Amino acid sequence: MKTAILVDGGYYRKVAIPKFGSKTPEESARELVSYCKRHLKQHSDPDLYSDLYRIFYYDCPPSDKKVYHPLLGKTVDLGKTPNSEWMSRFIKELTKQRKVALRLGRLSDSEIVYNLNYEATKRLLSKERTVDDLCEQDFQLTIKQKGVDMKIGVDIASLAYKKQVEQIVLIAGDSDFVPAAKLARREGIDFILDALSRPIKTDLFVHIDGLNSKDNRLKQIRNKKATNEKMRKTDSADMEAWK
Repeated sequence: MKTAILVDGGYYRKVAIPKFGSKTPEESARELVSYCKRHLKQHSDPDLYSDLYRIFYYDCPPSDKKVYHPLLGKTVDLGKTPNSEWMSRFIKELTKQRKVALRLGRLSDSEIVYNLNYEATKRLLSKERTVDDLCEQDFQLTIKQKGVDMKIGVDIASLAYKKQVEQIVLIAGDSDFVPAAKLARREGIDFILDALSRPIKTDLFVHIDGLNSKDNRLKQIRNKKATNEKMRKTDSADMEAWK
């Protein structure tokens, strides 16, 4: 079975990279490719693998704009921040990976701004903190991507209409893909969603052929938490019985 794997880069970086641990751009790029290739292994036969058509990675290059930071009282050059440098190297490394195609959108120039994050805002409104207590970590950079979702939809439609693959695996987490998924399934494509072990809306199951995460490390973390919680409850019950 020929398989195309499509990765919503913004979602992948937000969910997978922080939980997998801090790594260099080069390590993260290789890890992404390795993770995608886990989807090629067939459940029916552990020795049988799908044929990889291509890995499509969708994201935006980092911004080089200068944005005013309200707490610092100065303009920040985004092109010289550690995050920007990391992202530039990450994208460059992906271009070196075999069978990886980059689909880059762009960042909205008019919608880049520093905002208070949710936790800081909640504490301010509840009067647990004052404005004088705010620090740089309480602010987050809000940037909107343009063109990424459209590119994902166009590629899904193209792969389906041209019969270039038999299966599409989409690594993403929202419902923007639903119209494209419905189109692909009507064309006979086996459409698999990988939300990286995050829950999805129940009604999304209607529009996919399967939900399959290869995020073994996150599963191990969840299992460990469940085991610890079970042990805690058992210890509490034992203490009550002892009393």
